[in-house]
Amino acid sequence: MKRLLLFILLVPFWILSNAQQTEYTTINDIHYYSDSETLADEYINERCVLDLYHPEGKKGYPTIVWFHGGGLTGGNKSIPWELKEKGMAVVAVNYRLYPKIKAPVYIEDAAAAVAWVFNHIEEFGGDPELIFITGHSAGGYLTSMVGLDKRWLQAHDIDANRIAGLIPFSGHAITHFTVRAERGIEGTRPIVDDLAPLYHVRKDAPPLLLITGDREMEMLGRYEENAYLWRMMKVVGHPDTRLYEMNGYGHNMLTPAFPLLIKEVKRITKEKD
Repeated sequence: MKRLLLFILLVPFWILSNAQQTEYTTINDIHYYSDSETLADEYINERCVLDLYHPEGKKGYPTIVWFHGGGLTGGNKSIPWELKEKGMAVVAVNYRLYPKIKAPVYIEDAAAAVAWVFNHIEEFGGDPELIFITGHSAGGYLTSMVGLDKRWLQAHDIDANRIAGLIPFSGHAITHFTVRAERGIEGTRPIVDDLAPLYHVRKDAPPLLLITGDREMEMLGRYEENAYLWRMMKVVGHPDTRLYEMNGYGHNMLTPAFPLLIKEVKRITKEKD
């Protein structure tokens, strides 16, 4: 009898809780270049698309732009399940790949996708001042390049400092190994030129959270590159750069790193309220 009474008492709360659950919608394959550019180039039409996952009936939520990995030679967009139903939008981006194109085209694509989000997220209820850029490996490299080198977003009349936060996962801080391969440079030879995030260290950049795998399990030098970027950002006086090493995890440390990303989004969103 007591169990029956407890069930009767809890049913209204269960119904109310489910009635208040947020619904989410996914819109697939949105072209982020103009119609004229998309129609003029078959590869742009194929690759330069994004998926938008967002809460329905809400306003002012943050948005995460997610760039997939794959060494700038492969990979495809997907909405990470770890970021779903968190009260925010997620934008998963495809970009053109080597060898069909060469540097810096993939960076240009990343900037064009971010610009699309800045220009359109408010139409879906998102706050254009709460746009966070992130991605894994090659996607982490694109994150840092778009956020630290202001020229790519400036081409779309957007100040990169409007980005609420940069959270690259295991991204190159030196010039990407695929860019070096395009030039015939060995992967063990580090290069820091204008296609390296480290080249664009600056005091006024958005908040920067660097996340890598365990230095003994990561890809060659990846932790050390990020540690050097962290140090140089500190040297120039950047007030909000942090570095996390995921001990016990290798390069593909995404699932345990996502809570750090979500925590960072919440921290900065709260500070902006």
